[in-house]
Amino acid sequence: MQHSRTMPYALELTGVGKRFGTTQAVCNLNLRIEQGEFYALLGPNGAGKTTTLRMIAGLLKPSEGEICILGESVLGAPERAKRPLAYLPDEPALYGRLRPLEYLEFVAGLWGMPAEVASARGEELLKWLGLGEHLHKYVDGFSRGMQQKLVLAGALIHEPQLLILDEPLTGLDAAAARQIKDLLRERVNAGMTVVLTTHILDVAERLAERIGIIQHGRLIAEGTLESLRQQATSGSGTLEDVFLAITAEPAT
Repeated sequence: MQHSRTMPYALELTGVGKRFGTTQAVCNLNLRIEQGEFYALLGPNGAGKTTTLRMIAGLLKPSEGEICILGESVLGAPERAKRPLAYLPDEPALYGRLRPLEYLEFVAGLWGMPAEVASARGEELLKWLGLGEHLHKYVDGFSRGMQQKLVLAGALIHEPQLLILDEPLTGLDAAAARQIKDLLRERVNAGMTVVLTTHILDVAERLAERIGIIQHGRLIAEGTLESLRQQATSGSGTLEDVFLAITAEPAT
């Protein structure tokens, strides 16, 4: 006998596929991610990770399958489905001639937030991310780390319940990366669901509660690090060891 769930999944993909011409980029992908979970989606280059995140964000339409955010269909009810979502792409766009608070107020306006709420929330986020002293500088003068923190603040301005991040730590120095990792962990502890892709496997090992490994557009392994170790038949080792064992191509 099946019991009905009292809470919808934060994110649910059912039979999702994406074709570009004759190329199958994602194939029959099934994911269920609980509310308040920290989930890492890993895979080699070209495995289909970014395509998957873009479909979740509604930037690409799946060739088949269903994507639901907190029980709402991204295809059937896109506005309702995407309202609790924030998506941070691997190469986020910034408006260089805006100051940081102006940028956050602009993003907040897109979400329909009242101006006074946006301003107060924006100042709070900038201070929290260590950007408070740069309020009067233009964004095009920011370092890569400062820009990454600003786009993360933009993603958080409307207090999303589901945060999707594509390679959020690429190009950051150790201090900026540490600050963003701490921030993400704090957000998950407060109930936010975070899904990220990363090539920095020790980040996924330390932060993620569950890990999915995708290769050639298919989910080939999923679980906690301990269960992935069992799937890799190693029983031990770092996530890097496990990842390389699971994704190893057979010799030809």
